[in-house]
Amino acid sequence: MSTSVDAAVPKGPELDDSARLEGASKLRIYSVLAIIVLFTEISPMQYVMVSAALRQIAPSFPEQGANINWAIIVFGVIGAAVSPLIGKLSDIWGKKKLFLVCGVLFLIGTAICAITSNWGLFLFGRALEATAIATTVVSYGLIRDLMPRRLVPVGLGIASTGLGVSALIGPLVGGYITDHTSWRGMFWFLFIFTLIMIPLLIVVVPETKLRTPQRLDVMGVLLLGGGSTLTLIYLDKGQDWGWLKPTTLAWLIVGIALLALFPVIEMRAKQPIMDMKLLFNPRVSVVLFIALLGSLMIGVQSYGPAYMIQSPPASEIVAQAKAATYEQVKVQALAAAQAQAEAQAKASLPPGVELPPGAVHVPEDMVLSQLPPDMVQVQLNPGYTYGEGFSLMKFASRVTLPQSLIAMLFGFLGGLWIRRIGGRRPLIVALGVFIGTGIAYAALGHGWVTLTLIGAVTGVGFALYYATMPNLIVEAVPAEQQGVSSGMLGVMQAMGVAIGIAVATAFLNANPVKADVTVAGHPTITQEIPLIFADRGYELSFWFAVIASAIALVGAIIMKAGRTPATGGTAF
Repeated sequence: MSTSVDAAVPKGPELDDSARLEGASKLRIYSVLAIIVLFTEISPMQYVMVSAALRQIAPSFPEQGANINWAIIVFGVIGAAVSPLIGKLSDIWGKKKLFLVCGVLFLIGTAICAITSNWGLFLFGRALEATAIATTVVSYGLIRDLMPRRLVPVGLGIASTGLGVSALIGPLVGGYITDHTSWRGMFWFLFIFTLIMIPLLIVVVPETKLRTPQRLDVMGVLLLGGGSTLTLIYLDKGQDWGWLKPTTLAWLIVGIALLALFPVIEMRAKQPIMDMKLLFNPRVSVVLFIALLGSLMIGVQSYGPAYMIQSPPASEIVAQAKAATYEQVKVQALAAAQAQAEAQAKASLPPGVELPPGAVHVPEDMVLSQLPPDMVQVQLNPGYTYGEGFSLMKFASRVTLPQSLIAMLFGFLGGLWIRRIGGRRPLIVALGVFIGTGIAYAALGHGWVTLTLIGAVTGVGFALYYATMPNLIVEAVPAEQQGVSSGMLGVMQAMGVAIGIAVATAFLNANPVKADVTVAGHPTITQEIPLIFADRGYELSFWFAVIASAIALVGAIIMKAGRTPATGGTAF
């Protein structure tokens, strides 16, 4: 099968390229790039803050219980579903315009979340905020259309890994705010940040003059958005609802059916949301396939080590279980001693005489002297070695910082490398790093130093992976299809992350940590420790991600795209 650019899709009409910053000063070029990248960091920054603060948010909505996770789920599901729509609208109406629309919607949603005490309104605010996910999609098109051609690969690499605001400032600011004020302060911080960025975007970033002259294909939007939404809901909630329950499977079946109908309907549409010849050409389809599988490691890695390191240490869990059991034994011993003393007192009274209430009192000290503290022993089973009890602030400064700094550096270097040799070899290196670090996560010790060192190496893979994927899409599609193609990439990556987290959740729930309690040498109870999982659950999760990355690596090795230096989209 041919994989040439010409075979991918016929070239469209000549497009207005006059907004490109060729010949502009370096200050002008890098100012535009910085504002674009900073604006896209709104989405990951809120994710870092809100996901870490769920325990603080939960008491404000006590009736929701485990459903508090929808504060995260709705953001990912809605964001992934609307990304292709917003990407396509940016092709039709203008990328800067849609950038601003996303910012305003995020601003409104953030204000709602900051002030409401109604769960439904809170979720509505989170859904509005979710449009910020599409800013990454739109940013790829802006960079392609505005940056000088030689800087497009580098710009995409920087845009993919960010300037460190979300990864560095997000956890630190979020941790400080939740420690010293209310969780609502995080939303006000996000509101102010966005309020500052919107006028900077208006003033500094020019609008691209590239447009796709067509109507929006509403049917395609509904099929793609609806199918993506239902499938992602199944992946996110399947563990809670029961993977194989008919009512749960219905979400997946209907979602897949809508996604299957999407290409059938689009091939007959006069103005499809995306050219199906383009979608199924290996230059695009193989990249999307790799994005789906490669993102599984990202889902597992972003979830696993953070939860592990912030979990309490084994000694603390044992001490709590001991204290709780000792308290139960003490209460039972006091009650038994009191009952025995009352029975003896009643036996000594003349017939017909009642024992007055409170006439007999057993001193607590006398009973406790017979209950030595070491009479209760607790053994955690199966293995639990990873808990460090880090706060969010401590986790950010000791664990997140090295990975983020390395990812920032290699995002820039990856862009330079892609410009020189193309995206295929950096992608192979990225997936190789995923495989190596995944094996290390599964096989090595689980102390925070080890996890930090592995995470730092993983940062190299993250940077090269995220720098490569948008560059491959830019090289594979014409400018008038850039927004919707990046949107499809976003959907695949979101599904990959969701699958990774869903699989990890299933493995973890299947491997809970249990406390085997003995009292005075006699086994009494085995109790499951809530929200604490055995090492094996995390290890199986990483092995699963390693297998997915290995399959993706095979795809990257045999793919024909990305074998020549990146051009910034000059093929179209």
